[in-house]
Amino acid sequence: MSKTNKTGWERHNRVVFNEITENYEKVRWGWIPEIFEDIVKYSSPSTGKNALEIGAGTGKATEHILEAGYNVLAVEMSENMSDFLKQKFNETQDLKVLTSTFEDAELEDSVYDLIYAASAFHWVDADIGCPKVFRLLKDKGVFALIRGNGERVREGKLYDAVNIVYDKYYYSHYEKWDREKSIADMTVEDYLKPSEIERGFRFKGMEEYGFTDVTMKIYKTRKQHTADEHIKLLDTFSDHIALPEENRKALYDGVAEAINKNGGIQEITYDYQLYMGRKA
Repeated sequence: MSKTNKTGWERHNRVVFNEITENYEKVRWGWIPEIFEDIVKYSSPSTGKNALEIGAGTGKATEHILEAGYNVLAVEMSENMSDFLKQKFNETQDLKVLTSTFEDAELEDSVYDLIYAASAFHWVDADIGCPKVFRLLKDKGVFALIRGNGERVREGKLYDAVNIVYDKYYYSHYEKWDREKSIADMTVEDYLKPSEIERGFRFKGMEEYGFTDVTMKIYKTRKQHTADEHIKLLDTFSDHIALPEENRKALYDGVAEAINKNGGIQEITYDYQLYMGRKA
């Protein structure tokens, strides 16, 4: 079978989220409050509380920024997710929703105290997006990027059994694009390497675009999923959704079978990255 996609994370796949709004809201991880507490601390003292969110999705990060007292403009390209946002936050006057890609959104320069994205900026053309963020921010304004990295615990019969399934149905379609280190062993220094910044956010570093006081923090946790929960989670990732139907079905069936035959629980190590810089 020819490998028509390199990784499944190519930018044209960002359109898939329009069709999975309800499932995304139900099964994608929420963000831990400490991330947003650290964003607020880093942003202070602030000249105001005007925030712009890039790729708001179903509002899993939006709710935390609203709770912190910001007025938020959420830019979301998916019509279904935009509609979901409006309904989810219909009782607040502090959120406005703009249905657009960030690249195409018509926005005023030097307006925002905070511009942030949670599991979304890798879908933006960084050569357009990063200079645009810099222009839109006020002086001393903050650019904050959040990303979740999940990985199956690398040990035991379950890990080996699932690898066999992926080799047969996933890596027959995609090229391998894996880390040498387990996420459980990754440090801030590892994540700050240009190769890792590019992997997570599709550019090599905020400093290239004029941001200063650049910092990163990692929040580590583990979660347990049943086979059904794990398959529903996989079906919110663009690379899995973009597989040919026969590959995707066989992959999900095989993974579920492997989990159920090996204890019934898939344990996942999660690293949440918070990557921030400031407009000088």
